[in-house]
Amino acid sequence: MDNMTLYDCIFLPGGGLNPDGSLPPWAEARVQRALELEDQTAQIVCLSGGTVHKPPPLDGGGFPVFESRVAADELIRSGVNRRKVSSEICSYDTIGNAYFSRLLFAQPLGLNRFLVITSNFHMPRAQAVFNWIYHLTPYPSDWVLSYESTPDLGLSQQALKARKARESNSLKSFNLIKDQISTLEGCSTWLYSEHAAYAPDGRAEQLSDDVLNSY
Repeated sequence: MDNMTLYDCIFLPGGGLNPDGSLPPWAEARVQRALELEDQTAQIVCLSGGTVHKPPPLDGGGFPVFESRVAADELIRSGVNRRKVSSEICSYDTIGNAYFSRLLFAQPLGLNRFLVITSNFHMPRAQAVFNWIYHLTPYPSDWVLSYESTPDLGLSQQALKARKARESNSLKSFNLIKDQISTLEGCSTWLYSEHAAYAPDGRAEQLSDDVLNSY
């Protein structure tokens, strides 16, 4: 990191896609904030392949559209240097966002200072999850995580209320899990044996239409 940048990396968790494969307004707000801070970071990593809660949009060739690649494409079209932008397509939830950001970028690239940008409704859980993942042992003592939230644009009051309720419940469930796991090894074992998004026999929770409208 040079003297002109505050962060080694900005992480942008995925926020879902519209049926046509475009970013919904709340996810677009995350990208726009990253663009505003582009000169303060060495790189920007867009996170998420999609969600387990609904099928992905398909492109003209019938292939799935990945959330992170849509965000990355927008950053590049807006003038960010292609070499400064990366996308991660392994994760399908917030825990995966944090886990793969650490394993695929933070550790192998020797990054230290991070900014996570996500929506207001998502921030409490995202901050709890990233703090947990980045403090699983072993971890470098000089890692510094910062956070910035963006407006919950484009959501109806009903959808926003439903999503906030789900976020609150998910955070409570997450807190029960994180208190039992303190190592990266333990997290990996749990993730691929018990987490609904990654275990071989995982089953996604059925969500109401109001909540699905925020994915």
